[in-house]
Amino acid sequence: MAYLLGKLLSESANRYVDKEAIVFQDKSITYGELEKLTNQLAHALIAQGFDRGDRVGLYLNKSIDSVVAIFGILKAGAVYVPLDTFSPAKRLSYIIRNCGIRCLITSSDKIEDIKQAFPGESPLDFIIILNDDELDLSTARQFFTDIKFISRKSIFDFGTALPENDGLTENNLAYILYTSGSTGEPKGVMISHRNALTFIDWAYEKFYINVNDRVSNHAPLHFDLSIFDIFATLKTGATLVIVPEWLSAFPITLAEFIEKNKITVWYSVPSVLTMLVLHGKLNRFGFTKLRLILFAGEVFPIKYLRELINSIPRAEYYNLYGPTETNVCTYYHVKEIPPNRFEPVPIGKGCENFEVFVIGENGDKIKQGEVGELYVRGPSVAKGYWGLPDRTEQVFLQNVFQPYFDDNVYRTGDLVTIEEDGNFIFMGRKDNMIKSRGYRIELGEIETALYSHPKIKEVAVIAIPDELISNKIKAFIVSHDSESLSKTEVERYCSERLPKYIIPELIEFRESLPKTSTGKIDKKSLEREKPL
Repeated sequence: MAYLLGKLLSESANRYVDKEAIVFQDKSITYGELEKLTNQLAHALIAQGFDRGDRVGLYLNKSIDSVVAIFGILKAGAVYVPLDTFSPAKRLSYIIRNCGIRCLITSSDKIEDIKQAFPGESPLDFIIILNDDELDLSTARQFFTDIKFISRKSIFDFGTALPENDGLTENNLAYILYTSGSTGEPKGVMISHRNALTFIDWAYEKFYINVNDRVSNHAPLHFDLSIFDIFATLKTGATLVIVPEWLSAFPITLAEFIEKNKITVWYSVPSVLTMLVLHGKLNRFGFTKLRLILFAGEVFPIKYLRELINSIPRAEYYNLYGPTETNVCTYYHVKEIPPNRFEPVPIGKGCENFEVFVIGENGDKIKQGEVGELYVRGPSVAKGYWGLPDRTEQVFLQNVFQPYFDDNVYRTGDLVTIEEDGNFIFMGRKDNMIKSRGYRIELGEIETALYSHPKIKEVAVIAIPDELISNKIKAFIVSHDSESLSKTEVERYCSERLPKYIIPELIEFRESLPKTSTGKIDKKSLEREKPL
């Protein structure tokens, strides 16, 4: 039994050395080749002084190399920190500095982006270029005269045996995923090997992932859905099929991809599946190999889920729920949907080896029909937020129902109720965080970015329910007197400070914003207005 994530690959490589491990476009790699290359990268990192707990940034588009980087970092005993390749330079710079990243694994086409993130002094000591054996590094060295560059070719000089990790245990950190933060800056969720393996082992058993499966990887690497894709697949000797990042914009091509690659297990946010239903012409395909469709991250509009099930009736469907801080913690097996049901399907019941309970405003567990906040207890609960002890203490709490020893629970901020059959029904967010396209978005982060614009006087950002992507983001803006401001200028300003998925789709300029009796901006009033 593996106690460390890197061992999942090594154990499968021992059993299936010549089997196809990863497919990406017209390339593939076997388990034996993947094991060898990841061991060499691990030794290269160790040779540069990286040890357990050190954070290594992953700044690569999805590819075979990106998975090589993940396992190489883990086998070195270090912590991988995936960075969104579409993030603006300021966000990239913040995460690298905040997390104390000294080494970045990237590709040659990202060097210019890295330079924009650090126009002055850089905190990086090493940059490893994985994509090109014959890369001329002279241009990159002109950008960063104080950074050591390591090429892919030089990695092959290192040993191919699995490195020893003396003292590394399941309680060490494995990766840090940065999510939207209420202060305007992202926060890093710290996940240990044990946290991740608890979920991976559960998913492996629950969904019967096996050596014959071909599992999609649709999610970006900085999104927690990718944890199932990569680790549950390679644990079992199955084949990981990486979905190109551009493909979701072309639903028919995506449907063809699923059919052509003989995908057996699909996992994504519901909005991608909704686009397939609406524009993928699913009746053109048989999908005879597709046995399992998993979705998570946002509410799936029931009419589109029903149509998907009718289009692909052979597959089994599961609604998975869980914030980044817990991995998946509840699940619901979707079977027949009654034609008179208009409400979304439940988020289900707690996974095995998890305890999930609901606390009302009075601090007690709620009864059936009441509404309260969902709490999660178990070995999958994260270690907290990197460098944010105060924020960690607010949501990672001692279990009040067990006062005799340390027993942390995570308060999700999600409101739920309980059906007669014990399933949880998601009711919404308790705070100002919303979901859009599967991403957790803190509206305060957008407001903070907009308020920094010199022409903007007041801002209010709200979510408008949308059945396709869960929520659209709308910004109400009041500019300073006599200051002209255009929608294009605001969008450009946001694109330099926020990830693409956080930029408001709707922007409305006003002379003033409504206020409450205490002088605060009345967002409830704005939410009640008919959207323009």
